[in-house]
Amino acid sequence: MASSTLRTEPAGAALRSLARRVHFVAGLVVAPFLLVLCLTGLVYVFSPQIHDDLYHSQLYAADPGGARRPVAEQVRAALTAHPEGRLESVITPAGVDRTARVDLSVPGLGAGQSRSVFVDPYTNYLCGELTTTRHLLPANSWLRELHSDLHLGEPGRLYAELAASWLPAIVVAGLVLLFAGRSRRRRPTVRELLVPSFRGRGWSRLRGLHGPLGLWLAIGLLAVAVGGLAMSQFAGGRADRSTDPLHAPTLVERPVPVPGPNAPDVGIDRVISASGLSGELIVTPPSGPGDVYTVVERTPGRDAVAVDPYTARVTERIGWADYPLAAKLRTLAVEFHTGTLFGLANQIVVAVLAAGLLVLILLGYRMWWVKNPYQGKWAALPPPAWRQLPRHRVLLVLAALAVLVRVVPVFGASLFVFVAVDAGINAVRGRGSTGRDQPFT
Repeated sequence: MASSTLRTEPAGAALRSLARRVHFVAGLVVAPFLLVLCLTGLVYVFSPQIHDDLYHSQLYAADPGGARRPVAEQVRAALTAHPEGRLESVITPAGVDRTARVDLSVPGLGAGQSRSVFVDPYTNYLCGELTTTRHLLPANSWLRELHSDLHLGEPGRLYAELAASWLPAIVVAGLVLLFAGRSRRRRPTVRELLVPSFRGRGWSRLRGLHGPLGLWLAIGLLAVAVGGLAMSQFAGGRADRSTDPLHAPTLVERPVPVPGPNAPDVGIDRVISASGLSGELIVTPPSGPGDVYTVVERTPGRDAVAVDPYTARVTERIGWADYPLAAKLRTLAVEFHTGTLFGLANQIVVAVLAAGLLVLILLGYRMWWVKNPYQGKWAALPPPAWRQLPRHRVLLVLAALAVLVRVVPVFGASLFVFVAVDAGINAVRGRGSTGRDQPFT
């Protein structure tokens, strides 16, 4: 009888049952990882303010005003303090009160690390130095690793990508339950969907809070998840960046003809002027004869140019218009995720999303606890739903999952584990238990 009921159940009811299964079981398992991501993300998103406090003496000029000294003099001052160093790059001041930064390669540093010397652009006074990693200040690098892998290396990156991979599935399943999770005779009103309710008691009150809050946060949570996956190791970093349309185009840096064995360099100041770029710039000198300078906008734009060191001629320019659509969307998602897309307001939005997700998770666990699973072995678990879908819908789901497995490998691998565990629960419960357990319908 149970199998007959499964075969004749309407497709809409089967979809609700499947959504309930994913939202509840997957959410219950993944929520601890999401909690950690939320807590570390709340700290990381405000890392610019943390930097300003920790490294104020290095980042800010003592007495800003007047005309700035040439950048070449700032480089010379840094190299005088570190004659053993080799110039890697120069980061121009982000504002009128900020210092310039000269990144040097010095003996004894690890891979990707530089000795960053901070120079007052008005006096060439050395304001301090720090060991940075790929242009990231020490606190930024530490907080970023804390958020992305808990300083655990590969296992930590897997945990973060696992949580980010499942968040969209949990959110979408929750939306299905919110809009179609009740009986056809009792559709939710607009007020019930949008306005959190404190009416009722116990589980009903919790649902009245959890559902509308989840709806308000849904779009933002999906955007944050996509941005996180775009930076992840397996979903975001696998493709060849030179050909992958998801990644921003990069400068080819074609070699330029060398006028002679002792050809003079036009100098970094003339290169910056010839680039036509403004704001905070990362200027990288040629690595040898025939190579070019590269100038990249760090803020506020995303342009990059290559400049001939002997003639100051721009040999290549990449602007926002040159980004493929997929790369534009990826770039915007990453910048939104890190809170750098539209400044402080972006940071506040991401912080609100993280705090909101924390509340959603705590409400979800409380809802689970109210349905006390210890009153019966599996009383609080929604019933298995995979076999309730019509065969053609199952094939569509499998096709969609195949695409997801290719695009989001960690999600695919964990999905197989999820299905195996789900099948094990089904076997333990037995066929007859599905008709009894409908607490989340």
